[in-house]
Amino acid sequence: MVTEAKQLGAEGRDGLNRLYRQYASWLGRRLRARVGAEAAADVVQETYIRAAPYAVADIRHPKAFLLRIAMNLLRDESRREARTKRQTEAAPPPQTEAADQFDHVLLSQVIRSMPPLYRNVFVLNRFGGMTYPEIALTLEISVKTVEWRMARAIEYCASRLDL
Repeated sequence: MVTEAKQLGAEGRDGLNRLYRQYASWLGRRLRARVGAEAAADVVQETYIRAAPYAVADIRHPKAFLLRIAMNLLRDESRREARTKRQTEAAPPPQTEAADQFDHVLLSQVIRSMPPLYRNVFVLNRFGGMTYPEIALTLEISVKTVEWRMARAIEYCASRLDL
């Protein structure tokens, strides 16, 4: 949890320090039962960061004030985790190793069946990592010809793979 804290004047810092010394251990004990010791310590710190902009003198019920901030932080984190879980569940499942192997074999077959003019350019670029100018030098053709052949190779793959 990252929050921006405002710079406090000396009076505000002293009030916040006093509030922290007086109630931090109490708040930590209250939170440990809900989230465990380590997470409770983090929530206590975040609570005081969130409390920093408030004038300590205006806080009538410090325990209720601090506990409300801490509970809001826990609720926000819970919502964030639920949202992440929903997004993860909504994502398509990762492919299995068998599906990956099938895709690899299918692509290999498509590339092998490709006309040699297109295949050479495609393989040098996609699997050899060569740039179009490098391919042009290697095959002794123009860069425009490399671009044209690559476009045809991609069209060929797309038509065979139903993309």
